[in-house]
Amino acid sequence: MKSENEDAVTQHNKRNQFENKIDSTQVMKAIRLHKFGGAEVLQYEEAPLPGLKPGEVLIRVHAVGINPPDWYLRDGYKMLPPEWRPPVPLPVIPGSDVSGVVEAIAGDVQGFSVGDEVFGMIRFPSFGESAAYAEYVTAPASDLAHKPAGINHVHAAAAPMAGLTAWQFLLELGHDVQNPLQPEMHRPVPLKGKRVLVNGAAGGVGHLAVQLAKWKGAYVIAVASGKHESFLRELGADEFIDYKKTPPEDVVHDVDLVLDTLGGPTTGRFLRTLKRGGALFPVFLGFSDAEEAAKLGVTVSMTQVRSNGPQLAEFGHLLDAGTVRVAIDSTFPLADAQKAHERAARGHIQGKIVLTVV
Repeated sequence: MKSENEDAVTQHNKRNQFENKIDSTQVMKAIRLHKFGGAEVLQYEEAPLPGLKPGEVLIRVHAVGINPPDWYLRDGYKMLPPEWRPPVPLPVIPGSDVSGVVEAIAGDVQGFSVGDEVFGMIRFPSFGESAAYAEYVTAPASDLAHKPAGINHVHAAAAPMAGLTAWQFLLELGHDVQNPLQPEMHRPVPLKGKRVLVNGAAGGVGHLAVQLAKWKGAYVIAVASGKHESFLRELGADEFIDYKKTPPEDVVHDVDLVLDTLGGPTTGRFLRTLKRGGALFPVFLGFSDAEEAAKLGVTVSMTQVRSNGPQLAEFGHLLDAGTVRVAIDSTFPLADAQKAHERAARGHIQGKIVLTVV
């Protein structure tokens, strides 16, 4: 058995070997955009290898989960008012969700070693010089968790943003950053014994929210298109509503909580489904019925998902145990990121879309 000193020497040598290697190559393959627009602006090309900074880990990426913020960035955040659009220096690599293997660590990093399999949502909601659609990415160690041994890189890459969104909305916020759009901090509500409706239940956030709510003892009503019914019942949904046949607000009443993963300007219709004292959690912007909500005694609250390695580790334990599973809609090679975004644009996604990196 190696001593701790021998292990430290091995890690140091591995780190030096990698640094020597990147000195001679300097580039990697990545998806970058040089202008904003549709899927066609995603270019597979050589890009500089990211440099390792204090507190960071360098990851050899095996898989990348794609998420709505990826296409919001791609089109220049057109969905936001102009004054809310963050400056984006071009060219830029999109993406936040990765699973891969640690290639190097900064000297001040604890808890990770070269060769560890890790997954994480990196730097979200901000972004930096290094992002996910690439062969290598640097990440703050605080954004990472060890990949669950019981799942592969594709499923691990699919989990972080969707899983943390469901977790932070439903179970534990995990940060103290104030949402400027509401006076109160977002507060999850107790779920045990409660009636919870999940709209958009087959999507990335939705199908994980269904499972987390069931895990916490809720009675779950899933809303999606009819083709997803068997999928959602397998995940534990107690009731299913095909929104194409029946508007859920016409048939559901006295719900304690609605998680509307679609959000937007139509989310106010779910006020009709809630009991007095209930809560409506829209995942995306657009709710404009605050006066009606107040009359009905309904709390409307949302939050911005944020990177959180410790929460992701907790979620990873559920994935490892099979308590929660991540569904994969489809996979595409990194070079085919355009096709992956085109698939996302067609909608009706069951689970998550993932890019694979060879």
